[in-house]
Amino acid sequence: MGKERVLVIAEAGVNHNGSLDTAKLLAEAAHDAGADIVKYQCFDANLLVAKDARKAAYQELATGNDESQLEMLKKLELSHDEFRELKAFCDHIGIRFLATPFDAGSLRFLVDDLGGDLIKIPSGEMDNWPLLVAAASYGLPVIMSTGMATADEAVASVRVLKEHGASEVTVLHCNTQYPTPYEDANVLAMPALGATCGCPFGYSDHTRGIVVPVMAVALGATVIEKHFTLDRGMEGPDHAASLEPSELAEMVSAVRIAEKAMGSASKAITGSEAGNRSVARKSIRASRHIRMGEVLTEENLITKRPGDGLSPMMWPQVIGKKAIRSFAPDEGIEL
Repeated sequence: MGKERVLVIAEAGVNHNGSLDTAKLLAEAAHDAGADIVKYQCFDANLLVAKDARKAAYQELATGNDESQLEMLKKLELSHDEFRELKAFCDHIGIRFLATPFDAGSLRFLVDDLGGDLIKIPSGEMDNWPLLVAAASYGLPVIMSTGMATADEAVASVRVLKEHGASEVTVLHCNTQYPTPYEDANVLAMPALGATCGCPFGYSDHTRGIVVPVMAVALGATVIEKHFTLDRGMEGPDHAASLEPSELAEMVSAVRIAEKAMGSASKAITGSEAGNRSVARKSIRASRHIRMGEVLTEENLITKRPGDGLSPMMWPQVIGKKAIRSFAPDEGIEL
């Protein structure tokens, strides 16, 4: 059986910088790039972080250290009314809308108000038991990122989701450093994580470029999530580790090629190469004139193209037989 279509999530995240207009432009860019889903982040900063919470090192590098994480995130919020308009806009242009909830209120809004039919749990919330239970209670499919987690932690979170009603759980291998060093991508952990959790699996990528997510498809990822931005030079915590629109389109194209190239586990002659078989292979032929009744030997036989006669693999069975008729030089041998 061939591989199913990979779900490509274009992660806009907070790369709209708190602007609804920019969020719409990101939706258009994701649609034009061929992504299946454009995803944002839905949160109330006051419920997400304490006043004294520091930024992550990569956030300080991107935005400085003259403000708290709370102050930074307040600038990156979209209101519920803005999300309603953004969801309607996504529906209008024909791309699926998704947003990651970081609290129970945001989760209720996304599902009950906006009619969400898929829930995404981010890496930072994968050990948030109350949020996991609330998400699972809707009986919807859940995609969960597992950055900063051990396999045992991922298994425990998946168990909570399944025991409390999630219809299906997909685990995404992830590294939450922005950008992720290639040597820390550890893509081979992805199929192992899926096997350990007993779930479909995918990859949420924060490396630079598109090589690693395409590798993940080759290793069986059913979901690829990738941050993108309108311009890596924009101010904000995640722009520097994001793809620009043309690169996102290149990634989507590469993913579609990779999923086609995966094919199946069966080694067989394909339709595209079948016509080349007789041209490129050889058959057993007379190297000189052979008389009827003459013994066939290594001296009077040769293997040459085309492969429209006896296979060279039959060489041991042919040697020592007597010619059933005379053969001209280059003529295919018959037994």
